[in-house]
Amino acid sequence: MDLIPKPDQVASAASNVAHKVLYGGLADLRPMPRTLIDDGPLREVYHYRPQKQVKATGDPIMLVTPLAAPAICFDLRRDCSLVEHFVKAGRPTYLVEYGEISFKDRNLGMEHWVDEVVPEAVKVVSEHAGGRPVHVIGWSLGGIFATLVAADQPALPIASLTIVGSPFDVREVPLVAPLRPILRLTDGGIVTRVYRMMGGAPKPLVRRAFQLSSGTKILTKPLATLQHLDDAEWLAQIEAVDRFTANMIAYPGRTFGQLYHRMLKHNALRSGKVDINGHEIDLAAIRVPVLVFAGNTDGIAPIPAVKAVVPLLKNAHEVRFEIVPGGHLGMLTGRAARRTTWVVMDEWIAQYSTPDESTQPARKPRKKAAAKKAPAAKKAPAKKAATATKSPAVAPDRSAIGSNRERRYGSSSSRGLAQKSAPKR
Repeated sequence: MDLIPKPDQVASAASNVAHKVLYGGLADLRPMPRTLIDDGPLREVYHYRPQKQVKATGDPIMLVTPLAAPAICFDLRRDCSLVEHFVKAGRPTYLVEYGEISFKDRNLGMEHWVDEVVPEAVKVVSEHAGGRPVHVIGWSLGGIFATLVAADQPALPIASLTIVGSPFDVREVPLVAPLRPILRLTDGGIVTRVYRMMGGAPKPLVRRAFQLSSGTKILTKPLATLQHLDDAEWLAQIEAVDRFTANMIAYPGRTFGQLYHRMLKHNALRSGKVDINGHEIDLAAIRVPVLVFAGNTDGIAPIPAVKAVVPLLKNAHEVRFEIVPGGHLGMLTGRAARRTTWVVMDEWIAQYSTPDESTQPARKPRKKAAAKKAPAAKKAPAKKAATATKSPAVAPDRSAIGSNRERRYGSSSSRGLAQKSAPKR
């Protein structure tokens, strides 16, 4: 809105204020319909129901939620929901989340999620989708969990791995870097006693930490709201982010301790080898294709902290690193993500998906094979196998934003992404 508002801006602002007062907000916060298909200790696997007018086909996508964050990170609001985007595109979409963390869960460590929760979810999703391999997408700590699982259990039916905003080198995190010299000088005894006494990191502390990670935005939010009072989309996004922050979940005590000592204090992920429950996980064991996203204004996981994982994936089929606009949450479900992050994800998944014709017919002929004549049964698979070898994946559109893995977007403004500039060398 201009310093001296125009008549149409005043009218829009008045309409937005009236809508917020009368209806409680501008954002469409309806969750996408979903069905629980599997559960266990701190494990809930959901299948998002396909829309009636769209037939769901192709390999399934599984979204991995980080600890402490609610699953609405993937379904923030209508039109800014990664789940909605995939469902409308006809992709079988699943999500694993963990429910509420309480004091009784204080003895659960990272191994619970790396050894049990995420691997079991991958198996369930693959089975529910007819035995297809799974495209795993993890955000923040969910991306770290997914990476450790892919390295530790290479036999899992994983088609590709996508890591979104996951810091693998905490030295590059401005919020943490000043504290690391102090942490090295102490044994962490005080911190250990505190989180053991509380059973972990409680929800109010987690919520406050997330808010402080973008401290300048907190201070400027009232003024920014006034400036955008005529922008219904901007106001709706703020409402959705506020709801997300208000629904933060606690960290269990032992897991918080492992993150503090191994990741924060000793920066174990930077070496590419992490000890989980007595056995070492080496990221070099990952062989599936890996797509890595960093947000150009992410204060929790800055670009260098995320990019640190790339040289650790020495044996992956392909590693692609992309810089997209947005902060820690905005890069995933911000307004600009619809034209950047999601475009790259679509292309990546299409590139590494199994063609429908090579898998679906194999499930039907089993009972009918005996009744059919042998020659007819032989010709059909042979013909389809040839088709599968000719075009195993959809050809990528190199004009799409982020489709060139050599291209980098270092601009702090998302407007730089709209310019067709030559790739950096």
